[in-house]
Amino acid sequence: MEKDRAIPKGYMTVGEVAKKMDVTVRTLQHYDKEGLLSPSAVSDGGRRLYTDKDIVRLHQILSLKHLGFSLDDIRDRVIPLDAPADVAQILSEQAASIRKKIADLTESLSAIEALKTEVLEMQSVDFKKYADIIVNLEMKNDFYWLIKHFDSETLDHIRSRFDRKSGMAFLQKFLRLQDEAIRLQEEGIPAESPEGLRFAKAYWDMVLEFTDGDAAMLPKLMQMGENDGLNQEWKQKTARANAFIEPALGAYFSHSGINPFQEEETT
Repeated sequence: MEKDRAIPKGYMTVGEVAKKMDVTVRTLQHYDKEGLLSPSAVSDGGRRLYTDKDIVRLHQILSLKHLGFSLDDIRDRVIPLDAPADVAQILSEQAASIRKKIADLTESLSAIEALKTEVLEMQSVDFKKYADIIVNLEMKNDFYWLIKHFDSETLDHIRSRFDRKSGMAFLQKFLRLQDEAIRLQEEGIPAESPEGLRFAKAYWDMVLEFTDGDAAMLPKLMQMGENDGLNQEWKQKTARANAFIEPALGAYFSHSGINPFQEEETT
């Protein structure tokens, strides 16, 4: 009791602060040692004494620590709280950091939910596909769900042909050509016209880039747009694009004397 009476009004002991802020006494002692939060006073008996201002500073430290900052980073970010503007500034910074953390966590949650959906739809355990889906989710590839529709041979081929950067570049090229095919179809451009033939050459060059000359990959690619499990929007867009792509390729092959399945026919 004498010790309690010896505590000046407006001050709290280390134990009281620890209890109020749900931290350990050892944590407060560590912050003191690291120069992050020193007591505002020391009692005649040598007890560390804290004020409400120290509580606010401790809140700064705990908030930043919760957001993943190291103690060294926190030391650089904690500012004096001598004016309302100081308090408002740190609260604004903490709010911005929390909003970013929420956005990151929301994104992570969405990725987890998306992966769960893919796993259930696959109805089989395939860790290679799981890993591919995770990588594509991290890359923010909106077409990650296509992976489950490829067989193991096709996925092995994709992994050997493309890294993350080149894979995304190839996908963007494919989407651009798909959109161009839809535009040409809607504008009524004949497949055998010079513009149609130029498009077909660009599309065929893209196919060869994907297959790396492996004609066995062609039937697999052609079947992709017909898979019953595909996203309905994707199937509809693919059908619209193919309405131009197929006759354009036919015209290009005829015009150029190309037989896309020549290797299969000669073996």
